Amino acid sequence: MPNDATVNAADIARLADVGRAAVSNWRKRYEDFPQPVGGTATSPAFSLSEIEDWLRKQGKKFTVSPGDRVWQRLRSTVDDLRLGDAVGSVGALLLFIKGYPAEWRKLAERENLLHLLQEALTRAVPDAPGGLEMLDDVELVRGLADFAEQVGPVEVFDFLFERYAETHSRRLLATPAEIARLVADLVEGRVVFDPACGIGTLLVAARAEVLLGQDVDEAAAKLTAVRLLLHDRHARVVAADSLRHDGFAADQADAVICNPPFGERTWGYEELAGDPRWEYGLPPRGEPELAWAQHCLAHVRPGGVVAIMMPSVAADRRSGRRIRGNLLRSGALRAVVSLPVGAAPGTSMAPDLWLLRKPAPDDPTPIHVLMVEAAEDLSLVRRAWGRFRQNPETEMAEPNCRTVRLIDLLDEEVNVSPGRYVTPTTVVVGETFERARERLRQLFPGELPELRAARTPRDLSMTTAGELARAGLVEIYQAPLKMTLGEGDLPVITSGDVTRGGRPSGRTSRDAGAVFCQAGDVIAPILARESTSMVVDEEGQVLGPQLYLFRADPDRIDPYFLAGFLRMAGGARAARASSVSSRIDARRAPIPRLPLAEQKRYGEVFRRLMAFENTAREITELSAALVRAGFEGLVDGTLDPHA
Repeated sequence: MPNDATVNAADIARLADVGRAAVSNWRKRYEDFPQPVGGTATSPAFSLSEIEDWLRKQGKKFTVSPGDRVWQRLRSTVDDLRLGDAVGSVGALLLFIKGYPAEWRKLAERENLLHLLQEALTRAVPDAPGGLEMLDDVELVRGLADFAEQVGPVEVFDFLFERYAETHSRRLLATPAEIARLVADLVEGRVVFDPACGIGTLLVAARAEVLLGQDVDEAAAKLTAVRLLLHDRHARVVAADSLRHDGFAADQADAVICNPPFGERTWGYEELAGDPRWEYGLPPRGEPELAWAQHCLAHVRPGGVVAIMMPSVAADRRSGRRIRGNLLRSGALRAVVSLPVGAAPGTSMAPDLWLLRKPAPDDPTPIHVLMVEAAEDLSLVRRAWGRFRQNPETEMAEPNCRTVRLIDLLDEEVNVSPGRYVTPTTVVVGETFERARERLRQLFPGELPELRAARTPRDLSMTTAGELARAGLVEIYQAPLKMTLGEGDLPVITSGDVTRGGRPSGRTSRDAGAVFCQAGDVIAPILARESTSMVVDEEGQVLGPQLYLFRADPDRIDPYFLAGFLRMAGGARAARASSVSSRIDARRAPIPRLPLAEQKRYGEVFRRLMAFENTAREITELSAALVRAGFEGLVDGTLDPHA
């Protein structure tokens, strides 16, 4: 095969086993480095043969495998926008070679091979989405056939497909293989459907006899079809917009798996407003993922499972709470799993995996939903889901897993974020606390609370500070909007004072509407950015801006109990519970429903932790002052090292 293939800088780096920076350096340092023969200013293309000659003259080691030669030749025949179609057509050629070896040998001897080839490709993949790209490079075709004879047609396609996926990794946004295997392990059935199949990563991982797929991108759908057929999978793939032009409107699968596009606002809100698929409610314009979830449910048989990737914000966005509530009440939403960052390429957020089950007519109404934090360990999802399906009422033995009562999810927020209900591994937290406590006792005496690691997290019914206020158990106050700080005779508690645990640092005059604090009041930032709250210990102080004051009925709510849970509104727990960020309204902080006696037990421990924190902070500040004064005194002579 003639050696007129082209390579870019990344290809050269891979062939020479160096970084891209080294290739850039070669271009600057060596005047005889080959000039570009194509490409763009930002991504120039070089002749592979010229690059090989230059590397050889420079004595630099390099390896160009037969696969790389075929791949670079293929890339040189089409522009990058048509490369996916070309790889699909190559797959069809390899299918023909694999399925009809005798006919291929006869065809390969014909001088008019390219004219006869299109019919052969269509025969290999008769229903190729969008048709098949014409292969018009006879040397490329013969080179592919020779390579296939050496290593096998399937291996050739897998190699070329991998190179294509690497080249267009930012555009293809394929599901990572580990996540695809997990999703496939959580569903079962003879027929599996993926309505947003992309390049087929989920369908390839699925263990089913019949695979159905649809994608709006013709090249991606074509690649999926060829990829599955080459691996001897019975597949039917359609190229069209699944929401607007459902290619499987009459089909119901045993299971549906899906990683839909996130945040696509032009999904068809206006034209699909009356669509019968919206059994659980019309998806809001800005919640396309809830449209995909219902589309998947519409295509699974009663009792079948849907495993769909969702952005973490879909678990608690206000606009989607009605649909989330309906999914819960009907028993359709069975589990939510938090996945690691990178599980959904194209977004910096850690996505969730929703596991839904289409209710059957005789199904009992479920009363629990499984919540799993799997960012650190995906294997526990399989174990937890298996146990939960066998007995939804069972208590989860696995760490970072918990079954949550339906009634606790159906509040005003309908928040289904696992981080809101699943705490970090209990054993790890307990051991960390115990080790830290013992070391601190060695460093200096102080009253530390006695806590022990719980065997399993407590299953507490939750409410919020806002709901407590509506029930008349708590009053919530804010400072006047136009409150001025600066001069005056009244001490003001600022947000910085709450964070630092210090005394009031602000001053103000006696303005109308000023909120005077009482002993036992709880203060927390309106939008919590970090773990912080305080209990007021004396009267006469004024509430500052950007703060809430919670005044609890002492006969119903313990103030330190309230402060302890409000404190975590902006901490690590909230970062898991709120998928937008850790800045959440303190009124939405989850508060357990507990009798006053139990609240006081929590409150006493919270009080002692806060007291210890203040002591530790003072020691830290004094230590810093001592070290600073020591250095300054020794340098300026005011301290004598011989004293």
